[in-house]
Amino acid sequence: MFETLKYEVENQVGWLTLNRPDKLNAFTEQMNREVIQALKSLDRDTEIRAIVITGEGKAFCSGEDLSGLSSDADHREMILTRYKPMMEQLAKVEKPTIAAINGAAAGAGFSLALGCDFRVASERASFIQAFINIGLIPDSGSLYYLPRIVGTAKALELAMLGEKIKAYEAYEYGLVTKVVSHDSLEEETQGFAENLASKPTKAIGLIKRYIQQSFETPLASMLDYEAYGQKIAGSTEDYSEGVRAFFEKRQPEYKGY
Repeated sequence: MFETLKYEVENQVGWLTLNRPDKLNAFTEQMNREVIQALKSLDRDTEIRAIVITGEGKAFCSGEDLSGLSSDADHREMILTRYKPMMEQLAKVEKPTIAAINGAAAGAGFSLALGCDFRVASERASFIQAFINIGLIPDSGSLYYLPRIVGTAKALELAMLGEKIKAYEAYEYGLVTKVVSHDSLEEETQGFAENLASKPTKAIGLIKRYIQQSFETPLASMLDYEAYGQKIAGSTEDYSEGVRAFFEKRQPEYKGY
């Protein structure tokens, strides 16, 4: 189905694995295109209720494959036609997304991890905003997500200094949700994703949508959006099941609709 990705499903969790291990899973135009296609497919599949993105081999993603990039490349065109559509598609996904960071996340690979809702990192993971080291600025959403996640001062530090940080340091900055042993990364991430998959999926999608919107929306308008979103959530079967379970003093069994 894909040449640069692996696409697997286990217990309502869709796994999207960047699969160019010999190139540290560096992006090519084809990989950008296939990530978009895979995200659309995973989001449409009603049997999938959580999505994991990870890398094959020893790296998560090293960013753009510079070996295929000419010195006179049109960086603006590349970002607008390749990375912008990919990151916008990731942001549109209304199911929970988790980056399982198995190794180095650099450049646009770091951006991809930032675009996910959660980041579970192997103890061997590392992160670097490598753009400054070749005279470029962070792109693919890094300048959007970094200050929102770690604050302005730390975002400036990471973007301007271009220094590698390790997994536990990233955890201290709030960049990752948790750090796990390298050998248990897949198992820990699967368990984390299954927990999310067991929750009311429609409510999760609404939470994602309105939190993203809140940064550009005044309070009065957000209160209106929350009221509208609550109306949508309140009409789902999951809401009815949640209320029944509350009164019956049992764990709810959500179906995702």
